[in-house]
Amino acid sequence: MADNIYVVGHKSPDTDSVTSAITYANLKNQLGMKDVVPAAAGEINNETKYVLEHFKIAPPVVLKDATDKKVILVDHNEVGQAVDNIMKADIQEIIDHHKIGDIQTGKPIFFHNEPVGATGTIIASMYELNGVKISKEMAGLMMAAILSDTVLFKSPTCTDKDKATVEKLSKICGEDPQKFGMEMLKAKSDIKSKTAKDIVFGDFKKFDFSGVKAGVGQIEVMDLADLAPKREEILAEMRKTMESEKLDMVVLMLTDVIKEASDLLFVGTDEAKAGFEKAFGGKVVNNSIYKEKVLSRKKQVIPPLESAFKK
Repeated sequence: MADNIYVVGHKSPDTDSVTSAITYANLKNQLGMKDVVPAAAGEINNETKYVLEHFKIAPPVVLKDATDKKVILVDHNEVGQAVDNIMKADIQEIIDHHKIGDIQTGKPIFFHNEPVGATGTIIASMYELNGVKISKEMAGLMMAAILSDTVLFKSPTCTDKDKATVEKLSKICGEDPQKFGMEMLKAKSDIKSKTAKDIVFGDFKKFDFSGVKAGVGQIEVMDLADLAPKREEILAEMRKTMESEKLDMVVLMLTDVIKEASDLLFVGTDEAKAGFEKAFGGKVVNNSIYKEKVLSRKKQVIPPLESAFKK
């Protein structure tokens, strides 16, 4: 419908992005705004499918072009990560937990940005602030978002507020967070049916580091050995992506959530390679730098890259 307001997350949608769209649209509906509908900016991943099926929630509609649409953005606020033609949309609100990006609006809007582990944490608090009861299904989706984005509380992005929110939500939805989180992780790390392109673009975001254009993706697995047979295909796909997207470098975090470490795969120009090595204090060997205790793109990969390329 032309008058709908679409709540939509970033491209390569993850669990926080999709469930935030659903739960925030539901909150707006409960507050009387019946024209607000959830959307996804792309195909949902295996982990998110598992969560939606578990709580018997239908997937949101897919929104590919924001031209002349009314939108509420969740879980992002950068043009490069947003649905196509976002600057031709009527942006109504932004709810996010990332750094402030480059999206501009022609009028003042409601913008809630908070340094917590997941957008789901923010939305759960907004239910409370508005006195809206949280259903079992919505509690489950918000809990899943927090568990996913904080990697079961292991990520440095995790806060006490995230943990306290999961404790409340788990009581409403009746799920044990650790047990449910491991089931989510199993669904996310099942790569048997994934192509190299699926792996590169499964959770892929674009950034501009002082003019150096980059794509940074991440895949979380329970054992890096599972990815070893696909390594050369993945690197080939990264090179192809660098060329087709006109990027200076592509980085893919191969994250082992059990060992709490990431193998940072890299392809890029000589200038980009120098900045990448500066950012992570090591030399690229076989297209990678291995980093212990690195789990978060938002907090442990993007900031050092921004700093390394700052002019």
